[in-house]
Amino acid sequence: MPDLCSDPHAARHEQAVQTAQNHALSADTLNKLTCFFKVIGDGTRMRILASLTDTELCVCAVAQLLGMELSAVSHQLRVLKQADLVRSRREGKTVYYSLADDHVRAIIRMGIDHINEERGNNNA
Repeated sequence: MPDLCSDPHAARHEQAVQTAQNHALSADTLNKLTCFFKVIGDGTRMRILASLTDTELCVCAVAQLLGMELSAVSHQLRVLKQADLVRSRREGKTVYYSLADDHVRAIIRMGIDHINEERGNNNA
């Protein structure tokens, strides 16, 4: 790799580059992480995830809450489920959806906190 840095502190830069290389993600992990962020990067899917942050909801409730058609919500829930971001449970004929785990919940809450902190307000 060519030395692009003419800084007098190049040795420190080399150490930083080595540290970054030691912590670099594998191609597989990077691909999965990219897919993860693509899935949650969709506004509709993020609205669904946010609606499930504190409660489980059936498809009808999500559709009503978001003002969307059942088929569109069902499609987005299927994408979220395939990405392991939501889980479902059946009660009779009704299927209820919730966030897959506390990691997903934490990611959403940290994102909200980050945005609110960045804007200097506390409204979600």
